[in-house]
Amino acid sequence: MSALLDPAVLFFAVGLVAGLLRSDLEVPAPVARFLSLYLLMALGLKGGFALSAQGLPAQGLAAIGLALLLATGVPLAGWWLLRRVVAPADALGLAAAYGSVSAVTFVTAHQQLEQAGLAPGGYMTAAMVLMESPALLIALMLRQRLAAASASPTLAWAGTPPGAGAGVATLAGPPTGGGAPWWRTLREACTHGPQLLLLGALAIGVVSGATGQAVMKPFTGDLFKGLLAFFLLDMGVQVARQLATARRASPWLLAYAVLGPLVHAALALGLAWLAGLGPGDGALLMVLAASASYIVVPAALRQAVPEANPALYLGLPLGVTFPLNLLAGIGLYTAAAQAVLQA
Repeated sequence: MSALLDPAVLFFAVGLVAGLLRSDLEVPAPVARFLSLYLLMALGLKGGFALSAQGLPAQGLAAIGLALLLATGVPLAGWWLLRRVVAPADALGLAAAYGSVSAVTFVTAHQQLEQAGLAPGGYMTAAMVLMESPALLIALMLRQRLAAASASPTLAWAGTPPGAGAGVATLAGPPTGGGAPWWRTLREACTHGPQLLLLGALAIGVVSGATGQAVMKPFTGDLFKGLLAFFLLDMGVQVARQLATARRASPWLLAYAVLGPLVHAALALGLAWLAGLGPGDGALLMVLAASASYIVVPAALRQAVPEANPALYLGLPLGVTFPLNLLAGIGLYTAAAQAVLQA
């Protein structure tokens, strides 16, 4: 309940209500972009300062290893399941989106854990960065394999396979034009501006250490909470615009958007328990496993898997999974981590 009373989350709810009421409330796009860059820079600095003070203990290496394991296993499991209910291209798009992570969910959870006295290690920021790209790489490899098997350079838009809705991508039909080369798409994903900013800020925090932390304290501390609330206000408006798309999705996909993250979080909790992680690190690992990308991966998928339907791989993560994680998931994962991982 305390997570729901967090001012930043309440501002998200205000934006959501405003969007549903079709209010003219909006945050100008340049301001929203500035806010997202600020949050990533501040988070990277905070993680770097923590790494400078703590170093990289065995627990940190374990957390990063588990993050990479989840970043590989979740998209593969998602592909195995989703290809049974939707066409291959859409299954690839959804598996990539749900196999990656949401930086905004991570930032919000990180801030709430700090307030609860469960501050995670700085290495968790590095773990988040490393979880961004494996799912996209897996989707690219699977797409190449499927295209080769179908003797076609694309997964062409065609008829309706069993269990899929009309107008989805299949492996049948004539080629419609290929996507960008896999290496170019992967390079663009790995050199995505916000991701590079996060890595740069993390490195600066490590190098500058305690001195840099003292100098940047107003930037990474006092301003952070207010600007996060401002950003989540805009996210609420954006989520409201995706709800109509999400409601039109197949019941199977809606179930995956709701239940999939819970299963992924439970898997992360089990791995965290086996590795002996603390409740702060474990809760944040659960958040990462349960989140889905609606910025980096969808942008890359437009080039990597052009046959996939953006309404699915963007609408479901943003319209269903993100608000559920923000309003209920973070608190649930934190409580579960405290119950299971508390020393």
